Amino acid sequence: MKLDKNLKICIVGLGLIGGSYAQALSDEGYEVGAVAKRRQTIDFALEKGWIAHGVTDVTAQYISKFDIVVFALYPHIFVEWIEKYQSCLKSGAVITDVTGVKGCVVYKIQEMLRDDVEFIAAHPMAGREKSGIEYASKEIFRQANYIVTPTAKNTATAVEICESLGETLGFKTVSRLSPEEHDEMIGFLSQLTHCIAVSLMTCRDTDGFEKYTGDSFRDLTRIANINDVMWSELFLLNKDELLKQMELFEAAFSKLKKAIETGDKDKMRSIMKLSTEHRKRFDKEGN
Repeated sequence: MKLDKNLKICIVGLGLIGGSYAQALSDEGYEVGAVAKRRQTIDFALEKGWIAHGVTDVTAQYISKFDIVVFALYPHIFVEWIEKYQSCLKSGAVITDVTGVKGCVVYKIQEMLRDDVEFIAAHPMAGREKSGIEYASKEIFRQANYIVTPTAKNTATAVEICESLGETLGFKTVSRLSPEEHDEMIGFLSQLTHCIAVSLMTCRDTDGFEKYTGDSFRDLTRIANINDVMWSELFLLNKDELLKQMELFEAAFSKLKKAIETGDKDKMRSIMKLSTEHRKRFDKEGN
């Protein structure tokens, strides 16, 4: 189900994801406004037709116009925004986010938020290796997954609005997890993979290797071109879960290493067959 076209939507933070939200929603016919730090960012979005209007200063006069407010900010900045500006939000507004960790954010925001405003968290599992609105595109959502993370404080109406937002944006699948389930899954599916890519790119001097590499190395290290400010924050905010996933990976890597050391071909083949079997599940999903 798509959102009511009469709802006015504000995007706070017009980077890669916020800009992509703005484009997708405007193309669907919604009135989209925005808040960004730089006037150049607002002007870029206006020129593209991704927003109807936008501001660089937060005021009640502007923010109170919107029924839905999407926060495309780093987690700590999102918390600071709510602390400082939540009085500007319209009574009855639904707010959501795009942050990559939930447990340490969702409950904190819900605890501090006014009773007449509801926060329903979501995580668009989409992105690129480059940041900034100039790289934004609604196409990044087409084959991507969107996760809604409701809590006991959320109403069925807000959850439905948030899920409808994901469908309207064009995500391939929309699903629900608790904040805790989300952080465990994201620790494995996203954060661990970034750790592996970073480690692979930094475990030795690769100067000149670009002349000889094949697709396997390029594919494995695509996400090693990383936003160090954002990802270091996400890693630490999900530290306990991420460390558990790193330990699982270390154990599996050690098992394969031992099979190679001992010349145990049967063990190696067994591990590889299991890997192939598991990968086929993702192939069936079109990934």
